[in-house]
Amino acid sequence: MHGRTWRELGFIVLVLPLAPFALAYGLLVIVSTAILSITVWGLVVPGTLVQGARGWGSMYRGLARALLAIDVAEPAPLNVRQGFWAGLRARITDVAGWRAVTFLVVSFPVAIVGFVVVVTHLGVSLGLMTNWIWGRYLPETVLSDGTRARGINFGPDWVADTPTRQALVAALGLALFFVLPPVVRAFAHLGRMLVVGLLAPTSASLRVASLERSRSHTVEDSAERLRRIERDLHDGAQARLVAIAMQLGEAVDLLGPDGRIRQDEPSASASSAAAALVTSAHLSTKEALVELRELARGIHPPALDNGLAVALETLAARSPLDVEARVEPLADPSPAVEAIIYFCAAELLTNAVKHADASRVVVTVDETDGHLRLRVQDDGRGGAAIHAPDSSGNGSGLAGLAERVAAVDGHLDVRSPVGGPTVVTVVLPARV
Repeated sequence: MHGRTWRELGFIVLVLPLAPFALAYGLLVIVSTAILSITVWGLVVPGTLVQGARGWGSMYRGLARALLAIDVAEPAPLNVRQGFWAGLRARITDVAGWRAVTFLVVSFPVAIVGFVVVVTHLGVSLGLMTNWIWGRYLPETVLSDGTRARGINFGPDWVADTPTRQALVAALGLALFFVLPPVVRAFAHLGRMLVVGLLAPTSASLRVASLERSRSHTVEDSAERLRRIERDLHDGAQARLVAIAMQLGEAVDLLGPDGRIRQDEPSASASSAAAALVTSAHLSTKEALVELRELARGIHPPALDNGLAVALETLAARSPLDVEARVEPLADPSPAVEAIIYFCAAELLTNAVKHADASRVVVTVDETDGHLRLRVQDDGRGGAAIHAPDSSGNGSGLAGLAERVAAVDGHLDVRSPVGGPTVVTVVLPARV
């Protein structure tokens, strides 16, 4: 038999001694909940037992992972809210715990039947194959004609007491042995169905966990953006405005409060100094306006007010690379989705400039079945991948995009073989 069959047989054998204890625990949870729920304080015990069922489920998932070659994810951890009553309610209504209790009860008859059928099948096949060894020690059988024979009896007048008949019996045992793997696989598959169906996290719980992670990443991203805006304002535009105020203040000191050159200053030098200060303040004002304009564009690009197509064409025109933007007609997508598409395109173009060593980029946007698809392809060196940022924050670009896209039920796919080309596809629902 194949190694897989022996592992599945091991699972069937191992779960049998666990089955009675698992059934007893499951029934204890059900009975204690029914009896002790009369008083609210009595629910403390069932709530604790329900949580204990999670431990049983973890043990069975480990057995299935080791012997049935299935990797069943752990259910989402219980979100225990603060407060005694809220915590008690969360424990007693834990869906993952009650699904584990159901598994403990339902798996008992499956474990019994599977063990009996499989082990009996294996024992019979091995016994028939070795009958020529131990058959001679069986009690004698009296046949219908009065003669006596010693061996396996398959009827009133058929006893495996000759080499030919013993060979036939051994061949039958060998045939049964080769039929054993499908039998084992059938019961192992039934065990897999129970483990996956009752001990794996439900799609709803996975969805909730995914939304919680996306919400957490979105909140962190928003907080980081606010901190970055504050730093840019403090270190950029605000610093320039302070410098402008100081320069204008010095010019006022030179000119005097009435706007005329002070009597104690030479008119020519005071006039040139004041003009230089005003000129410098004027240039600093322009630079501050540019910085504020760039900062505002990072919050919400004004070009998006004229549509996504215009915004992407503007983005392509500002890129140092040869960028071709193709935007098919869209059926009124959500402004939030348009903004995500724009910022994703901007980030991907920045990556192409900084890391891809590309010379040309093609940006396409189309709509299919209520979803917008952004596709950015460059002719760079490839090797791009989504990975967690290192301690210095490097490598977080694509990971950040993936989190932002996931926050609105989107998907980001990166295909970037070494040597290129790199193709990044972002799919988002047209409306959030």
